[in-house]
Amino acid sequence: MDNLTTSKQVVKLSQVCKSFNVGKANEIEILHSINLELSRGEFCAVVGPSGSGKSTLLNIIGLLDRPTQGQLAINGEETTTLVDQELTRLRGQAIGFVFQHHHLLSAFTALENVMIPMMGAMGHSTYEITEKAKRLLASVDLLKYCNQASGSLSGGQQQRVAVARALAMNPALLLADEPTGNLDTKSADAVFDLLRRVSREEGTAVLFVTHNPEMATRCDKTIQVIDGRII
Repeated sequence: MDNLTTSKQVVKLSQVCKSFNVGKANEIEILHSINLELSRGEFCAVVGPSGSGKSTLLNIIGLLDRPTQGQLAINGEETTTLVDQELTRLRGQAIGFVFQHHHLLSAFTALENVMIPMMGAMGHSTYEITEKAKRLLASVDLLKYCNQASGSLSGGQQQRVAVARALAMNPALLLADEPTGNLDTKSADAVFDLLRRVSREEGTAVLFVTHNPEMATRCDKTIQVIDGRII
């Protein structure tokens, strides 16, 4: 939890709106006055139909896009006035991403994939980075596959490598966008249980986007997004 602040609050959105084509005749507002708070160790499901604004909301929280109006604080740091370089720094330090598709580099080993975020921050590989990557793979029960090309692993194994990679920088926040959507039931349960364990043991706040109502009921709370509003 190196990058967690002493504050329990990891995410705070205040009256966040997002519009596209601003100032043009076809301007459209996708998110409407969103208020949301998420604390350390909290595991929150995000549900809603396709086109409801879930992905836009995650992009803004993940600092991949900027709100049109409102304020967003990540790990206690107000972000709406930050320049792009500062947003990149905060995103790399505080936020981990797990997507529906794992986005691993298939020609690289499982170990190398987990090392990449740390090497990017450090500029080169070190013994400490290698050992930390091994510990992360051990935590997802994949250490014995550390030197295997990620492209040769099963879908569930690849997604667990993606979770380990997302945790490499000790993020305060983990954004999981349909991480079990492409997996069979057994593999999906394994990935979900892994994320739950990380949240509880590491104090990582998790936003878990899912279309699976059964999984949503297993989260601490559920946010429903409909037509760009939290219901």
